[in-house]
Amino acid sequence: MSAFDFIAAGQQVIVTEQAALDTLKPYINEAFQQACTLILAAKGRVVVMGMGKSGHIGNKIAATLASTGTPAFFVHPAEASHGDLGMITAQDVVIAISNSGEAHEILTILPVIKRMQVKLISITANGNSSLAQFADVSLEIGKSEEACPLGLAPTSSTTATLVLGDALAVALLASRGFTAEDFALSHPGGSLGRKLLLRVSDLMHKDEGVPVVGEHTLIRDALLEITRKGLGMTAVVNAEGQLIGIYTDGDLRRTLDLEIDIRTTTITSVMNKTPKTIRPQLLAAEAVALMEEKKINGVIVVDEQRRPVGALNMHDLLKAGVV
Repeated sequence: MSAFDFIAAGQQVIVTEQAALDTLKPYINEAFQQACTLILAAKGRVVVMGMGKSGHIGNKIAATLASTGTPAFFVHPAEASHGDLGMITAQDVVIAISNSGEAHEILTILPVIKRMQVKLISITANGNSSLAQFADVSLEIGKSEEACPLGLAPTSSTTATLVLGDALAVALLASRGFTAEDFALSHPGGSLGRKLLLRVSDLMHKDEGVPVVGEHTLIRDALLEITRKGLGMTAVVNAEGQLIGIYTDGDLRRTLDLEIDIRTTTITSVMNKTPKTIRPQLLAAEAVALMEEKKINGVIVVDEQRRPVGALNMHDLLKAGVV
């Protein structure tokens, strides 16, 4: 028996679903403009609903809207008719998804939604369906061949619906002037969120955790401070508490090459007198950029008077997921 050609079958799915997206494109029309305007003007949230595979797609659309500046959530139509309609207010906009436009569970609750004076946007493949006719704005995905060889499993139709949902979310995002910083606020646990939200002050070692020695400190004692604080460096300050230098593990290796007596020599004779510093209010991502540019593993955080208020090293940034 010859082996089945899975590659050809898989590639055919992509070809078929691409054709469905070509069918969808002309439907991004005046109705799409009206739907976006309706959502943008809403004082409440977008409530997405759908049954079966349309429900799974609806969940994703709601999540995409919510994470891109349009407050949204998903309500299961069957649950809506058993109490969850109470989650919907007259300030909201409902997006109801049904490929046929005849899903019984959705049609059952439409009169109640209309009685509540909630605006309704439908997404169907049939503009003459009951759902589309009931809606304030009817969006269509067009009729296309499913990628399933039986023509039964929702494939091309769900892809087109998902892309239409993405089109709504991104168009609304663009109209609002939504920024990467706005996106980060709803994604604090993600890599982008950490890079755009975490500041140096959130990660730096503070108070007793900051390695600091005075300008008259012996090298030996400075090494003890480095060891105690475990950051591979220490700040050196003058009598006013202002930063005048830094001493690191790397500086120690160079000191040993000079055959200096660390028990009698003060730290000012071997410290780096032009240390790189950073301010606490800057983004942690900026600290990463500074360290990578200057090829250093740690930095002292200073205030307006150049007094050390914190210390940060690359390990702290790696641990926080900023790198």
